[in-house]
Amino acid sequence: MTDEQRVAIIDYGMGNLRSVSNALTKLELAHEIVANPGDVGAYDKVILPGVGAFQEAMQTLTGTGMRAALEAYVESGRSVLGVCLGMQLFFSRSFEDGEHAGLGWIPGSVERLVDGPDLKVPHMGWNSLDLVVESPLFAGVRPNSDVYFVHSYVVRCEEDSTVLARTHHGVHFPSIVARENIVGMQFHPEKSQQVGLTLLKNFLDL
Repeated sequence: MTDEQRVAIIDYGMGNLRSVSNALTKLELAHEIVANPGDVGAYDKVILPGVGAFQEAMQTLTGTGMRAALEAYVESGRSVLGVCLGMQLFFSRSFEDGEHAGLGWIPGSVERLVDGPDLKVPHMGWNSLDLVVESPLFAGVRPNSDVYFVHSYVVRCEEDSTVLARTHHGVHFPSIVARENIVGMQFHPEKSQQVGLTLLKNFLDL
């Protein structure tokens, strides 16, 4: 990443903004929290965090004009990282509290993890990454490194080529996805210590 690169953390009322900002500060990477859709186009990389309900997040993105700004940004070819709910919003649809359309940038759906006798939902805590492809995103990341998860829903990808890493919690689910200039992480890299910081830096270096 060059010193001149500008990074935006999108504030749409649904994100864990401060922890993402703190992680970038630890990496000594310049960044700003951006709530005005008209400002998004001025940045070189965008991070879309998210905590909460899929439908509410989509309504907020659309109602504030942030959805249109992000769609124009993606069409420009610049890179976007989605974290947790932010990643799930990239998909075609979600079945959280009914069926709801997503941004549609990655073909697939968002579905609830299935409860079981020995399976706790939400999936909360440390779990490992099974890196299924080689990617510059994984520079300096060891196979089966642990990262921190907090979620009850997972994505189902229609295209296997979009899955970069999987994690097992009752079932195998995509934990890192990518399609062209779009990257998503189901876990929280900002809470995943050195592994998470490395993944964030690698994304910004892409």
